[in-house]
Amino acid sequence: MATAQPKTQTPTSESELLAQKFDALLETVRANRSSDDLDIIRRAWAFCLQHHEGQRRASGEPFVLHPLEVALVLAEMKLDATAIAAGLLHDAVEDTPVTTPEIARQFGEQVAHIVDGVTKIDKIQFANREDRQAENVRKMLLAMVTDVRVVVIKLADRLHNMRTLEHLQPNRQQAIAQETLDIYAPLAHRLGMGKVRGELEDLAFRYVDPHAYKQLQEEVEERRSEGEQFLAGVESLLADKLVENNIKARVQWRIKRLYSIHNKLQKSHSRLDQLYDLLALRVITTSEQDCYAVLGLIHSIWRPVPGRIKDFIAMPRPNMYQSLHTTVMGEGGHQFEVQIRTEEMHRVAEEGIAAHWKYKDGGPVNPRDEQRLAWVRQLVEWQREMKDSSDFLSTLKIDLYPEEVYTFTPKGKVVVLPKDASPLDFAYAIHTEVGHSCTGARVNGRIVPLRSRLRNGDIVEVITQTGHTPSRDWLNVVKSSRARNKIKHWLNEHQRERAIDIGHKLLEREARKYKVSLGKFDDADYSRVAQEYSVAAPSDLFAAIGFGKYSARQVLHRLAPSLVHQQPTETETPAIKPGAQEVARRASSGDSLQVEGHNELLVYRARCCNPIRGDEIVGYVTRGKGVAVHARNCPNVQNLLYESDRRIAVEWAHAVEQKTGRQNTYPVRLTVYCDDRTGMLKELTALISDMNTNIRTVDSRQEDNGGAIVEFVVEAEDVAHLNRLVQGLRRLPGVRDVQRSQRL
Repeated sequence: MATAQPKTQTPTSESELLAQKFDALLETVRANRSSDDLDIIRRAWAFCLQHHEGQRRASGEPFVLHPLEVALVLAEMKLDATAIAAGLLHDAVEDTPVTTPEIARQFGEQVAHIVDGVTKIDKIQFANREDRQAENVRKMLLAMVTDVRVVVIKLADRLHNMRTLEHLQPNRQQAIAQETLDIYAPLAHRLGMGKVRGELEDLAFRYVDPHAYKQLQEEVEERRSEGEQFLAGVESLLADKLVENNIKARVQWRIKRLYSIHNKLQKSHSRLDQLYDLLALRVITTSEQDCYAVLGLIHSIWRPVPGRIKDFIAMPRPNMYQSLHTTVMGEGGHQFEVQIRTEEMHRVAEEGIAAHWKYKDGGPVNPRDEQRLAWVRQLVEWQREMKDSSDFLSTLKIDLYPEEVYTFTPKGKVVVLPKDASPLDFAYAIHTEVGHSCTGARVNGRIVPLRSRLRNGDIVEVITQTGHTPSRDWLNVVKSSRARNKIKHWLNEHQRERAIDIGHKLLEREARKYKVSLGKFDDADYSRVAQEYSVAAPSDLFAAIGFGKYSARQVLHRLAPSLVHQQPTETETPAIKPGAQEVARRASSGDSLQVEGHNELLVYRARCCNPIRGDEIVGYVTRGKGVAVHARNCPNVQNLLYESDRRIAVEWAHAVEQKTGRQNTYPVRLTVYCDDRTGMLKELTALISDMNTNIRTVDSRQEDNGGAIVEFVVEAEDVAHLNRLVQGLRRLPGVRDVQRSQRL
């Protein structure tokens, strides 16, 4: 959202511009929804002008231009007058003294509910940016369950903010663009709004990785003229063939969007000229039957590429996207993709949920829209079990942008799962209890391990056993958020019970040492100590002792300070085996890591993700070793942190707190994907050396596609130093991509 600025005099020309844009808004609504009452829109605009008067955006434009542009986006989506009024008012509560009840009184409960749903939570203090982001998204999703217009307005708001992002400071640009790629573009994808998603991704890509964006843009522009000429010829040929075969259809062509190209190149580590769907043709027919007729016609003109034919008409994607996809080989070795769909399918693919707007005629909810929103209701149900912000956001990201695989039950029911899903994911998709009691599976009639990866078309039969329970190892196997959350919930409940029991026993053992009877303490005593440790209840205190977060001796001293003569240590430290203390000290001595608010806890960097100064980090209390510090994006973090009682806040110590006089460095593995040519390795090592970076090891190997992979282990001072190095390497001619590996 734009920040309100002090009042300034508004020139007449600005007033004229706003009046013209508002007239254009009314004209668009009249054209798309002639029966809608425009009075609520006029009243909302007058209210908007009054309460945002004198406010300015970072660009210097009148603030009211932003809600007006958002309303125009909504009108183009053919939304109703209520939604457009809410779009005009969406910043009123956040950026003016206006309250939600006041909006309800003037514009009705529906408008007030939508405005409240898109308003950020700014009056609560959060520990960090991630917690704030998570709570704002939770609030939006909860409101979206009862009125999906909330999220459509939020997407329109984000779209206009991204279009005007150049006026903000670079750090704000980066943060907003990254959030757009992580949450809002995938959200548009999940709702089937392909047009909005594509624009959001390209706008965000420009700020998240400006060098890659500029480089790719230049490469695409170099090929654009030739590509457009080729596609124009293909379009003309296909149009003639359609007429010859009496098939009514229109043909469009396009060059793939930049961010989509970037993603493909990142995954395949290939060059732009090796991308099979850079050029694409779209055929839009009048009937589903004609779609299949066009597919046959295309394959009779151009040779299809094996394995590149996909039928999303028979098996729609989870967001209801339907189309036939095929990749064919044209003249001169040009590969291009063809998408074939009906007019209705095309409208759904571009506009998604807005294409079947349930408020359009005040009629019943469209079944397709209900199916699109089923995952939101499911997510809202799961999020009640997810107290941790990073856990919630990672689950959201997995669920928003799934790459799907289509499997079947023995009775022929389709079960859509994420790519690389296992039989365990399939079992949990059937039912939670089926997942918990799963012991094996038959895929296509053969018994397979639970770690097996399912493929499109697999017929899966789950084998269960009464009394069987989930294993923590399953978290390394499953891919779906449903399975992961159900396993975590079960483990959390049972691990907690075990930790409470262990905590009781440890406290009893410690009490016996001091000849103290725990029977003399009642619930009030335990509640008092629990409050001193900032935990909710005595059971949480026992669980913390069982997990090793607090020592039984410290807790006993708080319970009976007069009876226990042994004084606790100054800092409340986890119980750590003596033999592990020196190891932990050595591991942490040069890393400048500490538990927030304490300098004495023993900490070490986890080897699985190798965090370096500047990375966002999270701590996890380990039994006998101290506090393991992981990068927040470490794949193992989500598997570890289901035991939320063992999570602990950690931070990088300030530079002045470092004991050594020299700059700490951290070993980091970089993988460079590049051309296999003479002098390539010399150029890479020379650039690393020029940036005052030490190379510990280097290894290289050839690839089948004519490229090479070079792996370096370099010494980086911090994330900023590493980013400069990566950007420098990417600028070298012949370098296709550079990736940081978390493991050493």
